[in-house]
Amino acid sequence: MKIRAFVCVALMVGGAAAAKTSAVPTAAAASEARGDSASSQAGASGSPADRSRSASGKLTEVLITAEKRVTNLQQTPIAATVMTGAQLLHAGVINVNQLETISPSLSVNNFGQGNDFNIRGIGKGEHNTQTVTGVVTYRDGVATFPGYFQDEPYYDLSSIAVLRGPQGTFAGENAIGGAVYITEAPPNFNGVHGYATLQYGNYNDTMAQGAVNIPITRTLASRVAFYDEYRSSFFHLTGPYTGGNGTLKESALRFSLLWQPSKSLSAIWRNDYSYVDNGGYPASPATAKTPLFDVGAAGDQLGIDQFGRSTLNVNYIMADGITLRSISGVQWGRTEYAADVNGTAQPGYPFKDAVDENMYSQEFDLISPDKGFLTWVTGVYYQANNYLFPLGRFNLGYPTGVFNEIINGNNLTDSAAAFGQLSFHFNHGVRFQLGARYSYNDSVNRVGVVIPEFFYAEPDHQMERDYHTTGKASLGWTVNPDNYLYAFVATGYKQGGINLPIGFQYQAPFRAEYATDYEMGWKASALDDHLRTQVDGYYTRYHNFQVTIGDPLLPVQQLEVNNPSPTTLYGVEFSLQAVLGNLSLDANAALEHTSLGTFFATDYRVPGLVTCNPLSGPASATCVDLSGHPQSYAPKVTYNLSAQYLFYLPGDATLTARANYSHVGSQWATLFDNPALGDFLGARNLLSAQLAYGRGHWTFTAYGTNLTNQQYVSAMISQLRFAGAPRQYGIRVTRMF
Repeated sequence: MKIRAFVCVALMVGGAAAAKTSAVPTAAAASEARGDSASSQAGASGSPADRSRSASGKLTEVLITAEKRVTNLQQTPIAATVMTGAQLLHAGVINVNQLETISPSLSVNNFGQGNDFNIRGIGKGEHNTQTVTGVVTYRDGVATFPGYFQDEPYYDLSSIAVLRGPQGTFAGENAIGGAVYITEAPPNFNGVHGYATLQYGNYNDTMAQGAVNIPITRTLASRVAFYDEYRSSFFHLTGPYTGGNGTLKESALRFSLLWQPSKSLSAIWRNDYSYVDNGGYPASPATAKTPLFDVGAAGDQLGIDQFGRSTLNVNYIMADGITLRSISGVQWGRTEYAADVNGTAQPGYPFKDAVDENMYSQEFDLISPDKGFLTWVTGVYYQANNYLFPLGRFNLGYPTGVFNEIINGNNLTDSAAAFGQLSFHFNHGVRFQLGARYSYNDSVNRVGVVIPEFFYAEPDHQMERDYHTTGKASLGWTVNPDNYLYAFVATGYKQGGINLPIGFQYQAPFRAEYATDYEMGWKASALDDHLRTQVDGYYTRYHNFQVTIGDPLLPVQQLEVNNPSPTTLYGVEFSLQAVLGNLSLDANAALEHTSLGTFFATDYRVPGLVTCNPLSGPASATCVDLSGHPQSYAPKVTYNLSAQYLFYLPGDATLTARANYSHVGSQWATLFDNPALGDFLGARNLLSAQLAYGRGHWTFTAYGTNLTNQQYVSAMISQLRFAGAPRQYGIRVTRMF
């Protein structure tokens, strides 16, 4: 498990490993497993077609499998955003950072190979290993690595679904804030077809991607896809650095097979490999007044991820209609990172690491037929995750050669869960659902801390174990074909973790987080299904938020603790989709309020050795009263607007114009809300647009993102500020076949 804490006094190695949860198939996964998947060309990048409309010009039905069976999103008690691969490309979403431009209440604060990913202010609020992710990402039904290895490019996709709020029954532990389900375009039996795309833009951004679907026999089909991109650096670096300036080089390859010997048995085997070299992550001090892309570096800049994934999804439908599903995953990753954590051209504190990770998961589900008064789902899940810190490859210097802190060893986490849901279908469109999940997790730390200059070595052999029951109870009412009302209460939790000893003093582990969410919503259709709306309101009590503060007894040392009082979060969310002739509209918005309970803490960045009790203080210049402060990474306002117009030209040609505007409100990077230390992250207002000319099998697209060239800080980590991407523009050419 990779550590990105950049701590300059003491490192904490993570015992809170990523115990992932139930592997939930994404929006088209159930139909894919039967072989009648959504059109693979939904993920064919570059297609200008408006995938939100049907042949009749109305909105198409949006399907989701958050409940492990295919349901209509408009009649499912859940807050979610679902988009096809083509819609993602129209919106300019090609990686995880840009998800916040399509979904309300979502923020992604990227500090390189890791992300502080939060939905409704809950997820991953700390940028280190021992704090696991609270917004889990699935690829084709398999939970991915916990918060790292997230820079995998989005290409040749069928759909992405973003679920908001705790997903305690099916997505379990690491979905206390929500979950993201990604479905890659599957093979099918519809003949040989595919696409090829070439792109060139400013910063020498050169990209090629493509896919081909090949039926092999009547029961076996294959699909191969690839992605390759090179982009020059956004940054101007000064100082005696020896390598790495933010240049992007990434390559990815995917191979999948669909086997369907009968209507009752089908299997999809997918294999992915990605190599992502970000050229390091240049960053300047959080308090710097220099231009954002002018960065000093006194040490190597390095940021390379390599990872592979193999998944197998097998479905067997029994004679009585019950489905037996097996979802298996094997994943491995290797990450390397290097930086000078003072962010200037002056000699500072070089940091480097190289961590290996292997993850194995297995899930079995039993799913009843869709019809009847009572339907049900039950299943079991197991996952093992092993993190290896090789000797000599994880080092923080103060500076190197004078004082080095070296970590080596491994961390092993096991997770097991059992879950189930009952659905009662009453007359007049009323449905009551009750689901629960029991999760057990243990994390074993076998690492050592070595300071060779002082002949100091200390083992850190600890175990952290927790178990929890989460779930959801919902009541839904289909008032008529155009109106659906729902209300539910849902719970979620996230595993605790282990602190390293400070000196020779044992430090207690920090406890698991848990949240209880009360929610209600209304989903409606109007204008003969040319207009859809969704509105929801929620109230959440969030307990034991895991946060890094100064040790209450030794404030200059960092310690991971739990907020001793619950945080209150509440808000409203609204979404709209419309097709009005040749005009298509999408919009969503969210308002949120968050407030901490009683909490006193020492900001380790501020000089001072005053002890500070988390519940009683006393308040002082160094012991800060955080009561009433907003939750970190929880913008009060988010909204996204997009419009598309389709012009029909002579010769069966089309011209599609599209614009997207996204606003993510200001937010705080820490609970201390200290703008003088760089805690304040200003609002992001990002405008993108594209103009696509299509004729026959060809599409020519001019695109631009962040067209106003807003300079904004995407994340503040360990007193460093990380820049968001500047304006990018270029031309993309796609050939369908």
